[in-house]
Amino acid sequence: MSQEDFNLFQQMVQGVKPLSHDTAELKTSHQATEAQLARREAAEFINKDDEDYLSLNHAPMLKPYDVIAFKRNGVQDGVYRKLRLGKYPLQARLDLHRHTLEQARKEIIRFIDQCNKMDIRTVVIVHGKGERSNPPALLKSFIAHWMPQIDNVQCVHSAQPQHGGTGAVYVLLRKSQAQKLENRERHQKRHPIS
Repeated sequence: MSQEDFNLFQQMVQGVKPLSHDTAELKTSHQATEAQLARREAAEFINKDDEDYLSLNHAPMLKPYDVIAFKRNGVQDGVYRKLRLGKYPLQARLDLHRHTLEQARKEIIRFIDQCNKMDIRTVVIVHGKGERSNPPALLKSFIAHWMPQIDNVQCVHSAQPQHGGTGAVYVLLRKSQAQKLENRERHQKRHPIS
């Protein structure tokens, strides 16, 4: 650097004070807004019109006694725990024993659409453990793979023994707009605005 450049630099930094410490604080936690979470969740879903919706080509393989567990962001831990423990009354049941993958996929789509139309939220889907299928747990593995792809599925967990154990899953479906409105109105009646 020439003397002229150095003098120019000295003039430019004349009023600058040195830092008292030389470390920067790294902020690691970022809270996503509700809108960001909703957009992220919407982007995860596969469109029903897409040919890969609930694909029959591949699913990560499970073992017959593996537990299926899935919870969407925003589902309260207490709600998920209550589902996992089988504490919600089961409003509908779908038995997929002896179904092919293609038949099971069609039945699941039809069943969940019908439950949504009827404002049914808590269901059990019986798929069997698949101990004798080849490969083992084939249908179970695909159901575990499909459930997170279905927009209306909030959370899923393998059932309690009295409802089929690891051969069935509890499914909590999203509230319909009518149910959301009804809950809002009921909540407002309990806590009137002063």
